[in-house]
Amino acid sequence: MPEHSNPHNLIESINSTSEAIDTKQINESNSSLPAHRFCVAPLLDCTDRHARYFLRLLTKRSFLYTEMITTGALIHGDREGFLAYNQEEHPVALQLGGSEPKHMQQCTQMAYDSGYDEVNINVGCPSDRVQRGMFGACLMKEADMVADCVNEMKQVPIPITIKSRIGVDDHDSYEQLVEFVSKTSQAGCQTFIIHARKAWLKGLSPKQNREVPPLNYPRVYQLKQDFPELEIIINGGITEFGEINDHLTRVDGVMLGREAYHNPFMLAEVDNRVFGESGPTVSRQAVVEQMIPYIETQVAQGVRLKHMTRHILGLFRGIPGARLWRRHLSENAHKPEASVKLLTEALKLVDSSTT
Repeated sequence: MPEHSNPHNLIESINSTSEAIDTKQINESNSSLPAHRFCVAPLLDCTDRHARYFLRLLTKRSFLYTEMITTGALIHGDREGFLAYNQEEHPVALQLGGSEPKHMQQCTQMAYDSGYDEVNINVGCPSDRVQRGMFGACLMKEADMVADCVNEMKQVPIPITIKSRIGVDDHDSYEQLVEFVSKTSQAGCQTFIIHARKAWLKGLSPKQNREVPPLNYPRVYQLKQDFPELEIIINGGITEFGEINDHLTRVDGVMLGREAYHNPFMLAEVDNRVFGESGPTVSRQAVVEQMIPYIETQVAQGVRLKHMTRHILGLFRGIPGARLWRRHLSENAHKPEASVKLLTEALKLVDSSTT
């Protein structure tokens, strides 16, 4: 976490309960393992500040990422709202979408002033909307432009990282990937998060782009071999700890996206199984109990209950009563009279012997 202070008008601090996370203890960990050894991917409409607070209750060590936020939104929109986060989220990175170097530098300064731990450049999203804005996966064809952005952004004392694909359209040879990494690393980026699929900018939806292009893990492994001085994080199609541990013998870190979001309790094992911690694994019930004071605080500030409960629907995945848990929250959280009591009601529907 940067040593500078966090302005109160940008960051929302939540009062911790006796069981809340000791953020200072996390940041002062004696572990020599890299912070990016396990990351939770930035997911549009998913990894907002409420989701990240919830995920942090499950794992103290994983690196968390915001949803992609465009430079235009930060410069011309609700800056305080977009940058707001909870102190408990650290380490947390802001993912930026943009391609104009001065704007990227301006938004990087905002991230630094707000206390973020990293700024990540989105060079992987294949949607039509981001293409029209000239950011996302289309920038894999524009290595010089991305390098110019990095060069400007590095003027701010905060780590700059890039999340990309292995290629885009017919611009997908290994030599072209090497050229992209070479130019942007020379500009100052030392950490690359690589989704091990190419992206098709025409003909496939964003969902199809997560599934249809074949995975090519060996290409990411080769990148690490050819750039041993860089930190290489692998992403795409990873769902199990066996896969995670296998990848970690070849690259520096692993990033999970939708599996971590839809099956969040797997994160409860990350600190021990990936980072070598030895503490007890938090229970599902304890996570719900720790979410209650947070939700109470947020509701008192005008946040709708449904905007928080939607992130915890998968907590009991695979457990007897999971469907009843999801249904009770989904069918009632949107009601005007809904309160935090809804969680305790839903919790009673789940088999207590397995929580």
